[in-house]
Amino acid sequence: MLRASAVPAVAALLLVLGGCVDAAAPSSSTAAAVDLPPTGAVPDYQLGGAYEPAAEVGVVGRDRRAEPAPGRYSICYVNGFQTQPGELDSWAHDLLLQHDGEVVFDPDWPDEALLDTSTPERRDRIAATVVPWIEGCADDGFDAVEFDNLDSYSRSGGALSLDDNLALATLFVEAAHTAGLAAGQKNAAEDAAVLHGQAGFDFAVTEECAVYAECGAYTAVYGDRVIDIEYADELPRPFTEMCADDDSPRSMVLRDRDLVTPSDDGYVFETCR
Repeated sequence: MLRASAVPAVAALLLVLGGCVDAAAPSSSTAAAVDLPPTGAVPDYQLGGAYEPAAEVGVVGRDRRAEPAPGRYSICYVNGFQTQPGELDSWAHDLLLQHDGEVVFDPDWPDEALLDTSTPERRDRIAATVVPWIEGCADDGFDAVEFDNLDSYSRSGGALSLDDNLALATLFVEAAHTAGLAAGQKNAAEDAAVLHGQAGFDFAVTEECAVYAECGAYTAVYGDRVIDIEYADELPRPFTEMCADDDSPRSMVLRDRDLVTPSDDGYVFETCR
């Protein structure tokens, strides 16, 4: 879910790549045919449980096992590069990244194992599991799909590379576009330009880009098609100030980190309007 890490090299990367990328322009003819997220819409992020969105909400993100939000642009969450909590046993053991015979887990999410994207054969087998999820999102009526943990290679101890994950991401984006879905990059600010330009992602979903001063890395690539979720427990300044910041995306929401429903303790939902 949350992938919060400062990216000090973002500014330098954009100086190199920024002039090569047409912000918010679809990167393929297939992408041009899908419905992209409405720019500037109020978002809600409901991975912890689905509920009726507030009246002003125009974009809703939900887990792939939930139903889309009627009447809202709905984004389907897919964990494409690590196992979901509780689903470890559903994966073939040799598709889990291993070091010295031990499965490699995300240090921040110890119930998520890294998938081994290091060979074309393994990537094809991972896609054989994930592509039906993508198609299921389309069948359920979602408008788009977001892919989490694109940067799992950075937690692999050098066993995986950006090129490995980029190749798999390209398969996922092609499957999404074929199914009629827009494809969203989740986090991975430092890779935004190449993920858009080479894999074909259409928009970005970010967590805490304002807190970590990463928003410009996304907006330079995707323009106003950046949906940002900030979390109430680690705000460095009032959310209203973040909303007024010119560097903040137009679509931004404040949520509780566990993304619980309004009936749960700790629920937070605040918008920039």
